[in-house]
Amino acid sequence: MNVQLTHHAQGRSRRTLAVVALIWFALLGLWLGLEASFWIVLFLGLFTLPACWDLITDRPSGLSLTDTTLSWFSGKRRADVSLDDIDHVQMNTRLDFSVKVTLVFKTGAKIHLPYEATPPDQALETAFTSLGIKTRRSHFQLMQ
Repeated sequence: MNVQLTHHAQGRSRRTLAVVALIWFALLGLWLGLEASFWIVLFLGLFTLPACWDLITDRPSGLSLTDTTLSWFSGKRRADVSLDDIDHVQMNTRLDFSVKVTLVFKTGAKIHLPYEATPPDQALETAFTSLGIKTRRSHFQLMQ
Protein backbone atom coordinates (compact mmCIF):
# COMPACT_ATOMS: atom_id res chain seq x y z
CA MET A 1 0.00 0.00 0.00
CA ASN A 2 1.77 3.13 -1.27
CA VAL A 3 0.97 6.47 0.27
CA GLN A 4 0.17 8.98 -2.48
CA LEU A 5 -0.54 12.04 -0.36
CA THR A 6 -0.62 13.04 3.31
CA HIS A 7 -1.68 16.35 4.79
CA HIS A 8 -1.81 17.50 8.41
CA ALA A 9 -2.87 20.86 9.81
CA GLN A 10 -3.49 22.47 13.17
CA GLY A 11 -6.24 24.97 13.98
CA ARG A 12 -3.75 27.32 15.59
CA SER A 13 -1.53 29.03 13.05
CA ARG A 14 0.39 32.27 12.81
CA ARG A 15 -1.57 33.21 9.72
CA THR A 16 -4.92 32.89 11.51
CA LEU A 17 -3.60 34.83 14.48
CA ALA A 18 -2.27 37.59 12.22
CA VAL A 19 -5.55 37.89 10.27
CA VAL A 20 -7.67 38.04 13.45
CA ALA A 21 -5.33 40.62 15.00
CA LEU A 22 -5.45 42.79 11.85
CA ILE A 23 -9.24 42.63 11.75
CA TRP A 24 -9.50 43.57 15.44
CA PHE A 25 -7.08 46.49 14.98
CA ALA A 26 -9.09 47.68 11.97
CA LEU A 27 -12.32 47.45 13.98
CA LEU A 28 -10.71 49.29 16.87
CA GLY A 29 -9.60 51.97 14.42
CA LEU A 30 -13.14 52.26 13.08
CA TRP A 31 -14.54 52.61 16.58
CA LEU A 32 -11.98 55.00 18.04
CA GLY A 33 -10.71 56.82 14.97
CA LEU A 34 -13.85 57.15 12.89
CA GLU A 35 -16.29 56.97 15.80
CA ALA A 36 -18.24 54.09 14.30
CA SER A 37 -21.12 52.78 16.36
CA PHE A 38 -20.03 50.27 19.01
CA TRP A 39 -22.83 47.89 17.93
CA ILE A 40 -21.71 47.88 14.30
CA VAL A 41 -18.12 47.19 15.32
CA LEU A 42 -19.29 44.44 17.67
CA PHE A 43 -21.44 42.90 14.91
CA LEU A 44 -18.50 42.88 12.48
CA GLY A 45 -16.26 41.43 15.18
CA LEU A 46 -18.61 38.46 15.61
CA PHE A 47 -17.43 37.17 12.24
CA THR A 48 -14.00 36.48 13.77
CA LEU A 49 -15.41 34.07 16.38
CA PRO A 50 -14.92 30.86 14.31
CA ALA A 51 -11.27 31.76 13.73
CA CYS A 52 -10.89 32.56 17.44
CA TRP A 53 -12.37 29.18 18.31
CA ASP A 54 -9.81 27.49 16.02
CA LEU A 55 -7.03 29.38 17.78
CA ILE A 56 -8.29 28.35 21.22
CA THR A 57 -8.99 24.67 20.53
CA ASP A 58 -6.03 24.00 18.18
CA ARG A 59 -7.95 21.11 16.63
CA PRO A 60 -5.80 18.82 14.44
CA SER A 61 -6.97 17.74 11.01
CA GLY A 62 -5.54 15.82 8.09
CA LEU A 63 -5.98 13.57 5.10
CA SER A 64 -4.19 10.49 3.83
CA LEU A 65 -4.53 9.02 0.35
CA THR A 66 -3.13 5.58 -0.44
CA ASP A 67 -3.53 3.27 -3.42
CA THR A 68 -6.72 1.81 -1.95
CA THR A 69 -8.09 4.17 0.70
CA LEU A 70 -8.86 7.81 1.38
CA SER A 71 -8.85 8.66 5.11
CA TRP A 72 -9.43 11.98 6.84
CA PHE A 73 -9.93 13.38 10.30
CA SER A 74 -10.94 16.69 11.76
CA GLY A 75 -11.15 16.96 15.52
CA LYS A 76 -13.14 13.94 16.68
CA ARG A 77 -14.56 13.17 13.22
CA ARG A 78 -12.84 10.41 11.25
CA ALA A 79 -13.69 8.52 8.07
CA ASP A 80 -12.21 6.00 5.66
CA VAL A 81 -13.41 5.42 2.11
CA SER A 82 -12.37 2.76 -0.35
CA LEU A 83 -11.23 4.26 -3.65
CA ASP A 84 -13.13 1.51 -5.50
CA ASP A 85 -16.40 3.08 -4.29
CA ILE A 86 -15.64 6.56 -5.67
CA ASP A 87 -17.05 7.45 -9.10
CA HIS A 88 -15.44 10.89 -9.31
CA VAL A 89 -14.32 13.85 -7.24
CA GLN A 90 -16.00 17.24 -7.67
CA MET A 91 -13.87 20.29 -6.84
CA ASN A 92 -15.89 23.51 -6.63
CA THR A 93 -14.17 26.87 -6.30
CA ARG A 94 -16.26 29.17 -4.10
CA LEU A 95 -16.56 32.93 -4.23
CA ASP A 96 -13.94 33.28 -1.46
CA PHE A 97 -11.54 31.18 -3.62
CA SER A 98 -11.65 28.22 -1.25
CA VAL A 99 -12.22 24.83 -2.86
CA LYS A 100 -14.97 22.49 -1.65
CA VAL A 101 -14.10 18.85 -2.38
CA THR A 102 -16.97 16.41 -2.79
CA LEU A 103 -16.61 12.66 -3.23
CA VAL A 104 -19.31 11.28 -5.52
CA PHE A 105 -19.83 7.55 -5.09
CA LYS A 106 -20.95 5.03 -7.70
CA THR A 107 -24.25 4.77 -5.80
CA GLY A 108 -24.84 8.52 -6.29
CA ALA A 109 -24.20 9.38 -2.65
CA LYS A 110 -21.96 12.35 -1.88
CA ILE A 111 -19.61 13.23 0.97
CA HIS A 112 -18.02 16.65 1.43
CA LEU A 113 -14.48 16.56 2.77
CA PRO A 114 -13.96 18.93 5.71
CA TYR A 115 -12.24 22.07 4.45
CA GLU A 116 -9.72 22.09 7.29
CA ALA A 117 -8.58 18.54 6.42
CA THR A 118 -8.19 19.20 2.69
CA PRO A 119 -4.70 19.72 1.24
CA PRO A 120 -4.02 22.26 -1.53
CA ASP A 121 -6.41 21.46 -4.39
CA GLN A 122 -3.76 21.06 -7.11
CA ALA A 123 -1.86 18.44 -5.08
CA LEU A 124 -5.09 16.59 -4.31
CA GLU A 125 -6.22 16.66 -7.93
CA THR A 126 -2.82 15.37 -9.12
CA ALA A 127 -2.91 12.52 -6.59
CA PHE A 128 -6.45 11.49 -7.60
CA THR A 129 -5.55 11.63 -11.30
CA SER A 130 -2.46 9.48 -10.74
CA LEU A 131 -4.72 6.85 -9.13
CA GLY A 132 -7.14 6.91 -12.07
CA ILE A 133 -9.95 8.72 -10.28
CA LYS A 134 -11.73 11.32 -12.39
CA THR A 135 -11.87 14.86 -11.09
CA ARG A 136 -14.28 17.56 -12.18
CA ARG A 137 -13.85 21.25 -11.51
CA SER A 138 -16.38 24.05 -11.46
CA HIS A 139 -15.80 27.67 -10.57
CA PHE A 140 -17.96 30.16 -8.71
CA GLN A 141 -21.31 28.38 -8.71
CA LEU A 142 -23.79 29.93 -6.32
CA MET A 143 -26.13 26.93 -6.18
CA GLN A 144 -24.78 23.40 -5.69
